[in-house]
Amino acid sequence: MNYILGISAFYHDSAACLLKDGKIIAAAQEERFTRKKHDPSYPKNAIKFVLNYANLNLSEVDQIVFFEKPFLKFERLLETYVAFAPKGFISFAKAMPLWVKEKLFQKNLLFKKLKDHDQNYISDKNIFFSDHHLSHAASAFFPSPFEEAVVLTADGVGEWATTTVAIGKGNELDIKKEIHFPHSLGLLYSAFTYYTGFKVNSGEYKLMGLAPYGDPKYEDRIKEMIDIKKDGTFRLNQKYFNYATGLTMTNNHFHDLFGQKPRDPNNERLTQFHMDIASSIQKVTEEIMIKLAKSIRNEYGIKNLCLAGGVALNCVANGKILKEKIFDNIWIQPAAGDAGGSLGAALALWYIDQGNKRTTNPDDDMKGSYLGLEFSQDEIENELKNLGANFEVVNYEKLIDQTSEYLSNEKAIGWFQGRMEFGPRALGGRSIIGDPRSDKMQKNLNLKVKYRESFRPFAPSVLKEDLSNWFDMNVDSPYMLLVANINQDKQIKMTNEQKKLFGIDKLNVKRSEIPAVTHVDYSARVQTVSRKNNKYYYDLISKFKEKTGCPVIVNTSFNVRGEPIVNTPKDAFNCFMGTELDYLVIGNCVLDKTKQDPNLKKDYTKEFELD
Repeated sequence: MNYILGISAFYHDSAACLLKDGKIIAAAQEERFTRKKHDPSYPKNAIKFVLNYANLNLSEVDQIVFFEKPFLKFERLLETYVAFAPKGFISFAKAMPLWVKEKLFQKNLLFKKLKDHDQNYISDKNIFFSDHHLSHAASAFFPSPFEEAVVLTADGVGEWATTTVAIGKGNELDIKKEIHFPHSLGLLYSAFTYYTGFKVNSGEYKLMGLAPYGDPKYEDRIKEMIDIKKDGTFRLNQKYFNYATGLTMTNNHFHDLFGQKPRDPNNERLTQFHMDIASSIQKVTEEIMIKLAKSIRNEYGIKNLCLAGGVALNCVANGKILKEKIFDNIWIQPAAGDAGGSLGAALALWYIDQGNKRTTNPDDDMKGSYLGLEFSQDEIENELKNLGANFEVVNYEKLIDQTSEYLSNEKAIGWFQGRMEFGPRALGGRSIIGDPRSDKMQKNLNLKVKYRESFRPFAPSVLKEDLSNWFDMNVDSPYMLLVANINQDKQIKMTNEQKKLFGIDKLNVKRSEIPAVTHVDYSARVQTVSRKNNKYYYDLISKFKEKTGCPVIVNTSFNVRGEPIVNTPKDAFNCFMGTELDYLVIGNCVLDKTKQDPNLKKDYTKEFELD
């Protein structure tokens, strides 16, 4: 029996995962326990959870592996500051004391922190370090259903690499090409996230959601700051950026190029300009990803593609690669960002360093990404009683029937079942669900439940077998990482008058039979649901289809803006009582908002720091 503990930490999205003989047993992000979004701290709670799940002490773990190499990262920082000197002295002076004190000697730091879990853990001889982009690539290839694949990873920056191409075959994974810092597609996208007034390393998906409201008018100006080659490789003109040495992403050259300063999110509303900027950077990102995909398909002739790294969470770009039919098959790691690095580091150690045999699974090895915390019915009931909740316990059939009835009556429901998801998407374990046929649902959920910007789209969860009847797509998408258009026969065409509306005003125009999940460009971020991966969720959607003829429901993560996805029954009840959710369905317990003690209501609008 061999146990490997994988850890990612100290940048953003800290996480831990546990392998048992190469199989993924458990994985979780630290933010779900601490309730701090993208928590970068040492993942004490996540490590404790994965060990408890396997009933293990830390001293019984065979190897511990960290997702990147701190010395290489330090080398990049030093070389960058030397190259740009004396320009970056202020940020250099801020960064160095922390590096010298903590980050550089990470093995010592890790050992001290790990020892707190188990006093019998007495030697650091079993601590290993992976390479950042190898961790990403391993997280994409090894759990995939492919015996052979080309693996593309793209993110902000690891040690030096920002984009890599690797070839995976059996238990081998070999990085063939790299683009190095400061040339980074992730940092380019983050610069525009910053420029439009969203938070870097958390607001990138908002920029993607805003893009369809605009036109790509600034594409040519963006191409003045990035030189894109025919094969998709690129160089960024550092004249326009401040991230290499400064404390911001952009500089005055950048602002002059577009004619405006960065948006102040506290005092400035989003305008058509910001929507056009979002549309433009999204188009350039898609062009680069498609060119890269085409060139690596031509060069290596391999029919399968795996994706990871933060840029792989850009489901619109993923959908375009799919639509172009560049590869026969695509698989994307659901925890594509740094959290998934913990998993990739562990898998790289098991397969590449230890040479263990690999057998592929026709679905994949992620278990639907349901790898987190789970609660028994008794634990749920005890927790709810302690919180003073009023609930009814029902049998399984009634649970499914009653919930589907609430859905068909346009009620907003908190749905908490089984294990928590690993990665940024709620996939029917910790979800807020609603009726997609309602033209009020998107606005209501955004403003009354999520307390977030009204333009933010919601995802459809659709029964796997009904996918192509509703969406222009015929491949499985269990992790909500592919965007496809609503089928023409389900669309409602916009009139010329409606097309002239200001970006956000288009939101209120009914554009399909399922308006709550139809974005302004008729696209949707699709999640396919199968009985094998999530029986409760599958049965619920099936029952909703039986009642309404519609095999689709609205799925958004169970949280409010700025809050991590709920993890425990207590988190779920607090969110339920702090929002305008109508019902909470948790295990076999059903909670009706109108029957709760009004003194338990919470003001959730100011509870979490806005993202």
